[in-house]
Amino acid sequence: MAAMMTFTRLSNEEKYERFMQRIEAGEKIEADDWMPDEYRMTLIKLIAMHAVSEIMGALPEKEWVPKAPSLRRKLGIMAKVQDEMGHGQLLLRVAEDLLAPLGKTREDLIEDLLNERLKFHNVFHMPAPTWADAGLIGWLVDGAAIMTQTNMLDASYGPYARALKRICAEEVFHAQHGESIILALAEGTKEQKEMLQEALNRWWEALLMFFGPPTADTTGTSKQDITIKYRIRTKTNEQLRQDFFTKYVPRIWALGLKIPDETMHFDKEKGQWIYRQPDWEKFKQIIRNNGPKSQERLELRRTAYKQNAWVREALSAVRTAG
Repeated sequence: MAAMMTFTRLSNEEKYERFMQRIEAGEKIEADDWMPDEYRMTLIKLIAMHAVSEIMGALPEKEWVPKAPSLRRKLGIMAKVQDEMGHGQLLLRVAEDLLAPLGKTREDLIEDLLNERLKFHNVFHMPAPTWADAGLIGWLVDGAAIMTQTNMLDASYGPYARALKRICAEEVFHAQHGESIILALAEGTKEQKEMLQEALNRWWEALLMFFGPPTADTTGTSKQDITIKYRIRTKTNEQLRQDFFTKYVPRIWALGLKIPDETMHFDKEKGQWIYRQPDWEKFKQIIRNNGPKSQERLELRRTAYKQNAWVREALSAVRTAG
């Protein structure tokens, strides 16, 4: 109690200094701990975007539940969709604790998504017209997500780090599910192989964009630097992209697929992959909800949110009565 009273008497500068000492010592910050506004807002933006991306990310694969080629495949992709929605709800709960001091709830985040104030991940604005697309989402998109999320498994914010441990464990199964689809197609008929190549061509640029631009804007200020400063993550966007290439490019080639980038190669002297940069202006348009499927998927969520309002109201009444 005495220590708490002493802490409250400190200036904001002194509180910040103690906070950074805890960060640098590897301590976990909890929801009811003091934290600087920059840290709180960075976490809210990151976790909220992650949460709604899990929810919106279920939609491209949801389209394939009734169209999957076998009962086993239908059950597999249905389970994956359920997992992704569960991840979204888990992360909304983590974000809610950070929002509470600001007088906001998870409902505010969902409304921000539906009113286009909250962005979701660029890959989930893209179409998935074939079964090969569904496989690539599981294999390469979820593979990229695993790399991003494992980079934050030791995040300084304890609730997020603990949620990620569960999410990453399930994402491994999702990636294996996608890889199973891809291997079946790669070993299939000529038409199936062509369908797989076309899907890779369609998704390659979006996969490059997955990790974000080398810097967050044209001013030279990088938002990723803030997350690294606070030890929310350890690697930059470009380091993660290079890790993705190292793991997946040889596997893609091994399947007899061609990467739609004739410049793609590993430079031994530089120790890095050389590749053609995606169109980052296009990326900005996509995440502003001007992508191929942005409005269609947002409208689907708006309709579902409106139609299921009675469920939220019933649950709210139960909580109040309890």
